[in-house]
Amino acid sequence: MIYGNGVDLLEIDRIKALLNKNPRFLERFFTEDECMFFEKKMMNIETIAANFAAKEAVSKSLGTGIRGFNLIDIEILRDEMGKPIVNLYNGAQILAESLEIDHIILTISHTAKYAVAFAIAMKKL
Repeated sequence: MIYGNGVDLLEIDRIKALLNKNPRFLERFFTEDECMFFEKKMMNIETIAANFAAKEAVSKSLGTGIRGFNLIDIEILRDEMGKPIVNLYNGAQILAESLEIDHIILTISHTAKYAVAFAIAMKKL
């Protein structure tokens, strides 16, 4: 059963500017496993921006935005076929459990200028 959904669209140049301005941007918002994924993707700015948009979309699907947790508490990885996988930690995991959210379905896309993500939080049946 669907609990909520969230979408986020952002300009990739905005993330590029943040990366250039703040060398700690990645470690502040992304887990170690996400950073390893970015390294495998040759630090592709579109991939980084898409993951950031995905975190925002997931937070919106929980119905709160970023309240009671940090973006680093949402981890976006890929399975062996490239499908995005959402892992929640700390405050985000506690919130999801309290809402009886079983899993989050996520899709991500980007162009040269924009990254977009759409998330659906699914409740346990």
